[in-house]
Amino acid sequence: MNSFQHRHAVDVSGIVIGGDAPIVVQSMTNTDTADIAATVAQVRKLYEAGSELVRLTVNNDAAASAIPHIVEQLAQQDCQVPLIGDFHFNGHKLLRQHEACARALAKYRINPGNVGRGKKRDLQFSEMIEIACRHDKPIRIGVNWGSLDQQLLANLLTRNANLADPLSLETINRQAVIESALESARFAEDIGLQPDRIVLSCKMSRVPDLVDVYQTLAQRCSYALHLGLTEAGMGDQGVIASSSALAILLNQGIGDTIRVSLTPEPGAAREREVKVAQQILQALDLRSFTPSVTACPGCGRTTSEYFQVLAKQIQQELDTSMPEWKHRYPGVESMKVAVMGCVVNGPGESKHANIGISLPGTGEQPVAPVYEDGRKTVTLKGDDIAGEFIGLVKNYVKTHYGPDQPG
Repeated sequence: MNSFQHRHAVDVSGIVIGGDAPIVVQSMTNTDTADIAATVAQVRKLYEAGSELVRLTVNNDAAASAIPHIVEQLAQQDCQVPLIGDFHFNGHKLLRQHEACARALAKYRINPGNVGRGKKRDLQFSEMIEIACRHDKPIRIGVNWGSLDQQLLANLLTRNANLADPLSLETINRQAVIESALESARFAEDIGLQPDRIVLSCKMSRVPDLVDVYQTLAQRCSYALHLGLTEAGMGDQGVIASSSALAILLNQGIGDTIRVSLTPEPGAAREREVKVAQQILQALDLRSFTPSVTACPGCGRTTSEYFQVLAKQIQQELDTSMPEWKHRYPGVESMKVAVMGCVVNGPGESKHANIGISLPGTGEQPVAPVYEDGRKTVTLKGDDIAGEFIGLVKNYVKTHYGPDQPG
């Protein structure tokens, strides 16, 4: 349990963010939205990877005009993922001039730092909120410290300069992000948007900043919160930074929907950010998406790579089978498989898993006991231990998660 406020539940075309709902995984396309075929294809891949919401850039007339066609084509392919429109600078015009786009989107993302300047800001922000109210669409007020409301920041800096003990610039930046989000949300409510139609986010690119901002935000409001480390980076750097930040907050009960913003390698699949988000949630026991494989790191007792090869084969088999299994075998995503390399921890870890195998280490007798639900069921030996164990795993799935399972 945690001391943070209960969040409003926001319904986004049947996907609930906040309240008691599971934490939602979302992602974003990087296609030209005006390219309908490419965008539909990428949305479908993200959806099939497990993204429960997908955000699209809506930055010009061509993109706005494409949205209804994208939604229609996805529906024809039975891809029922809600789409979020990402608006900057000209969102008020696009939503006003393209009513079909405003209707087709499941949610709007508004960055208060990019809505306009001075009086125009309030007018243009108001127009977007009024359109959201008219079409009963939820919004995400997404503040990003790379595009802060400069007038708000200037006011805070002026006030800070007059203090006897001024705060650091880093602290003022954090305050500006939080105040921008909360002030914008209150303004949206004043216009008529209900609190259960509002999601807040405050994107930062440094882990300590993100943690501090969301801890404060969670204490000060009850809006649903979207988590994500912006500009996390490429490869391991992006995965580690995002995992570090999100794990701290999620473990404290902060966050209702997440996105892992990874810079993909040139030509690489966009879906990796979805898988990383799922793995973060699964590692924290917040959700289960696919059976997990426990495997030891190896040591001098395991000079053979056999257990590493088997662990990889098992993980690949599980990943390949899950699209079918998740429909035929409810609950299989929580299954735990152990592939261990020697007698030291092998039997113990295998007993803790739903099904596990303890392979022989260097110099050990060439046999491999298999355990199911803590009980040894068979000992494998010979040249096809890997194939036989994969067969046992598949049989376990059928007998424990299929229609004839006990109970």
